[in-house]
Amino acid sequence: MKRVILSLAIALVLSVVMALPVNAATTQVTWAWGRGDLGQLGNGANNDSATPVQVSGGPSGAIAAGGIHSVILKSDGTVWAWGYNGSGQLGNGTNDDSNVPLQVSGLTGATAIATGDEHNLALTSDNTVWGWGWNGSGQLGNGTYDNSNVPLQVSGLSGVTAIAACGSHSLALKSDGTLWAWGGNTYGQLGNETYTDSNVPVQVSGLSGVTVIAMGRYHSLALKSDGTLWAWGSNSNGQLGNGNNTDSNVPLQVSGLSGATAFSGGDSYSLALKSDGTVWAWGSNSNGQLGNGNNTDSNVPLQVSGLSGATAFSGGDSYSLALKSDGTVWALG
Repeated sequence: MKRVILSLAIALVLSVVMALPVNAATTQVTWAWGRGDLGQLGNGANNDSATPVQVSGGPSGAIAAGGIHSVILKSDGTVWAWGYNGSGQLGNGTNDDSNVPLQVSGLTGATAIATGDEHNLALTSDNTVWGWGWNGSGQLGNGTYDNSNVPLQVSGLSGVTAIAACGSHSLALKSDGTLWAWGGNTYGQLGNETYTDSNVPVQVSGLSGVTVIAMGRYHSLALKSDGTLWAWGSNSNGQLGNGNNTDSNVPLQVSGLSGATAFSGGDSYSLALKSDGTVWAWGSNSNGQLGNGNNTDSNVPLQVSGLSGATAFSGGDSYSLALKSDGTVWALG
């Protein structure tokens, strides 16, 4: 069943993309707004809110969002979660929803977190990766297809420096610059030249020297040390940015884009921040999420109109947010 990714509850802080280091910019308290019927606002209630409400208990740290749940990594290396828990994505040994943050069981020393639709990943200080929640496509990477309501180690991965998750697949970047993927692969989003799901990590083909990773719902993105951006997976709306709309199970270079310093995947579109502070977008534009003044999809990057001085951004289901150097937040879509 299709879940809404990055539900409005998760427009909490712009510095969140898909995986966040523990030293990422944080606030003293966490605020949430939008859909809250399953407790995903974390304020002790189960009501939607059109204005920001404070998350109970005052937790702060790096934050991330799944389809209908929220996760926070605190500076002490513990991970907390709240919201929908039908697949065990709160990681506390139960499948009961919670409208206040609960600590993820047995997980300490976390340095980064990432959330998929109904699963989560954590990178720990020993450079191993742990996953919990929904596992129907093998996105926990532990050799099974069984859901887990407590963290389990991803099989055969060490030396990991960054993680990402979205939809039903997961990515890990190793210190040697290679990229590994697992989970759903219907559109080739694992990038290993197949369309077969995998419940253990497989190496993404033909990529080395990767420095940054991100994901959309059914596509994946990687920035190489030479400044080029590569994408693979679903391309029905042009979200791979290579000038056509054909899915790819191997990485393809995004056309005409250089000088990218950060990027994010939305549901069926992609965003890139360039070193000059401009933001570029491509893929689905049904709600104006590409920010170029129309609602026409684009299979090549187009500059977001009237937006300069951006320092961070994030793509959601069909909307985007940008943080500017003057501290203001801008939305489109």
